[in-house]
Amino acid sequence: MPRSVALERLAYTLAAPVLAVAPNVCPDSPVNTVVQLAGAAGIGGWILAGKSDEPGAGRKILRWSPLVLAAAVDVAAGHTAGFGPYWLDGLLAAGWAAAGCLVMPFSRHTRRRHRPAVAAPAPQLAPAEAPEPSPIVPDDGADLLTRDARMLWERAGMPGRTHIVKATRHPGMQHDMTILLRASETGRPITGLSEAAVAAPFAVHSSDVVLAEVAIQPGRQGGPGWMEARITPDANQRRRKAPTDQERWTDRIGSPKGGAPGSELVHKTRDDARGVTFYRAKMADITETPRIDLPKVCRALGLPEDDSCVFVLIDGAEFLISAFDEPPLSAVFPATRELLTPDAKGMYVCGFTITGQPVKTMVYQHDKNAPAHGLTLGVSRSGKTQFFAIHMAAQSLDGHVVWLGTVRKDEKTSVLGRYIDRQGSNALWMARSLRAGKALCEIRAEMPWPHDGQPHDYKPGDPRCPYRQLNVYGDEFMTAAQDADFGEFIQKDGEDLTVTGLKYGIGFNPAGQSPFAHNGFSTEMKDNLRQNSRPVIFNMGSPGATRKAAEGTMENAYDVPTIPARYSRSEGSAIERAMRGEADPENGVSTGGVAVIVLDNGRAVLMRSLYADFDTDLAELFPDEVNRLTDYEISELDKRGLWFDWNGPVRPGEFWPEPDEDDEGEGRSRRRGGGGGGKGGGGRGSKSSTHRSEQVASPRQALEAIKSLTDA
Repeated sequence: MPRSVALERLAYTLAAPVLAVAPNVCPDSPVNTVVQLAGAAGIGGWILAGKSDEPGAGRKILRWSPLVLAAAVDVAAGHTAGFGPYWLDGLLAAGWAAAGCLVMPFSRHTRRRHRPAVAAPAPQLAPAEAPEPSPIVPDDGADLLTRDARMLWERAGMPGRTHIVKATRHPGMQHDMTILLRASETGRPITGLSEAAVAAPFAVHSSDVVLAEVAIQPGRQGGPGWMEARITPDANQRRRKAPTDQERWTDRIGSPKGGAPGSELVHKTRDDARGVTFYRAKMADITETPRIDLPKVCRALGLPEDDSCVFVLIDGAEFLISAFDEPPLSAVFPATRELLTPDAKGMYVCGFTITGQPVKTMVYQHDKNAPAHGLTLGVSRSGKTQFFAIHMAAQSLDGHVVWLGTVRKDEKTSVLGRYIDRQGSNALWMARSLRAGKALCEIRAEMPWPHDGQPHDYKPGDPRCPYRQLNVYGDEFMTAAQDADFGEFIQKDGEDLTVTGLKYGIGFNPAGQSPFAHNGFSTEMKDNLRQNSRPVIFNMGSPGATRKAAEGTMENAYDVPTIPARYSRSEGSAIERAMRGEADPENGVSTGGVAVIVLDNGRAVLMRSLYADFDTDLAELFPDEVNRLTDYEISELDKRGLWFDWNGPVRPGEFWPEPDEDDEGEGRSRRRGGGGGGKGGGGRGSKSSTHRSEQVASPRQALEAIKSLTDA
């Protein structure tokens, strides 16, 4: 028997009476305090042994058990009266000593890799102890790299209780390799293995390690009990210094904090002829919607973010980023008769997108078998009149009749008046044109068709139709709708023409700077214009206003492109110019003619409209002969008193009934009701206050109604 075991058993035997007597004879003795502190230390040893991942936790718990049990006996003896019933204190102390003599000494001297030599009668060397079997799998013919990796893995204590099955070096790399791991115990999943635990044995950074699951393959198992670790210090060093396009996208853009998280680059394409680089990407999960922060993407790609040369196009789970060398929408696309001639479906090219694709709009709706309305928005000098010119030319080339009414006279509208049926430049002219268009609905509703002598609804492209499609334009419609004298007639007749005109071949084309009800558009009017046209929104003064106007014309608000006030290229560093006290370069390019067109599917597309040069002859864009109304229509309008020179002054009784003689003395207002489209141009209103109250639709009209109630 080893001497240490004999001494330990003697200590247990001598300590047992002390444990039984000390708490009963002298409860405040330091002996009790020492025993209890030793027990507390033993409990701490238990806790540390239980939390440790190293083998031998059971043996450590046994080694600390004598101290813990001794403290338990001491506490129990202190809480019993005397020596307890049936000398319980003595029995507990004796049991503790017996357990120590039989079990505890061996727990200290039977540790792994440290077994004491067996006592022998002859003084000879003890035979060498056979080493404990290693968990390493016997030689399976592994190559040198795998054996070296296994040796490093074993020195690290087999992280995650795993075993290296095979190590494979990456081609052309000195240190990069992939190791295949499996759990040491069959049927146990690999848990608790981290990148840092794999990186430590091979002395690499944890960011150079990637853990991946192992798919089940023929001839090899897979699943939770297997794992693959890619250790790539060399590739990551090269990736940090000179990454490829795919790697740069993955690290800087597709990462969770990137400009387009969750995306992956499909391919990068360069078009030298057009001076543009395309980055086509898609979401790794096709069920996700791209969330793109364009400035952050530009910084990641090393592109300037404020020069109007980078655009994004989203299509489902895919998107395209176009980076141009020069602002693409600063180019000029001249209008030609070939581009403006509508096809069999009434579509013609009205502009080009940033990618050079032609954008088409319609002069009539082929799918609905009806004319098309038009909605054009934009601030002054944004390109509305230019777009009017090409749209009127396309309609004229298709055989339509065009009327243009504006609030004020200008050079461009006067030039357009030479190539269309009628044109005027004040609110009175616009009110008369809308009244005449509304009356044409009644005329065409009763106009017989030659093939059967019966009236029919208008059908675009039908050669049997006895009349032409009419397009009534209202430039600055919102301003005209707020005119003090004729605004209410313009707003009411414009809304009626929008709702009822399509049946009778009449399209309404308002233009202005707002699509909202408080500026002249009722909800019903806006909905009809939106559903029966392709709205075109030029610069509205700010990107926010442009986006708001575009969303107001869209059934579903997609991402609306931004139209800046000017295109500007970034030159040099703004910080360096500030340090030198230099002014920023003035290199802005006007965005006039750049617009957002809302297509039939509700998607907003940025385009540059075709350019019609008013300084040259526009006869090349328009047909040789101006399209007019038929003689029958003119005669019917003349019968109603609506066909004359609309530039003349207001005729007596044209909009308001003539005041009575008594009213003239009292200075009563002439405006008693809305303008009518009836025969003779008579007013729709009545002098009664009841009918007047029905016409009140704005605070201004309410004020006028109050002023007229002199007999109240």
